[in-house]
Amino acid sequence: MLISIVYDSGYGHTARVAEAVASGVSEAEGAEANLVAVGNGPIDWEALERSDAIIFGSPTYNGLISAKLKQFFEDSTKAAWNAQTWRNKIAAGFTNSGAQHGDKLNSLISMALFAAQHGMIWVGLDMMPGNSSSTGSADDLNRLGSWLGVMTQSNVDQSSDVAPIRSDLDTASYLGKRVALTAGRFKPL
Repeated sequence: MLISIVYDSGYGHTARVAEAVASGVSEAEGAEANLVAVGNGPIDWEALERSDAIIFGSPTYNGLISAKLKQFFEDSTKAAWNAQTWRNKIAAGFTNSGAQHGDKLNSLISMALFAAQHGMIWVGLDMMPGNSSSTGSADDLNRLGSWLGVMTQSNVDQSSDVAPIRSDLDTASYLGKRVALTAGRFKPL
């Protein structure tokens, strides 16, 4: 089972989240992760067509997905959209920004709408929000409280070597495994 992670990363933080998602994918028996950075050369379209699921990732800039991921959505996937070859593939998404909120929900909505237009089946996060009580902490999974996909946060004065924090990366890994397990349920017997 092939799970592709299509992402853009301006400063390396979102790439680090993509790697955490891939780590989670590989925890599911029989699942293989395929990292596809949209800004790093040609896209392996054959691998995307073979994929059982595609997980999209982008930094959130000014409340929006990155220009490179948007260009991939608009220009590069026309053939897949016209033929609806991604129909019934599992889809999910993640995003990162410097702010705690940073209007990341808008980025996830953009990804989910894109997936819907391709006839894909969106998988969200099935965990309660962390860090939402007096006993919670930033170490909780889903500390930013998203259901549509994974939201992570990286302090703007920290490199991708240290940000985002471990709980955000663990949440991303959880999503990767969840998507792989869900895709496995949709595989023909």
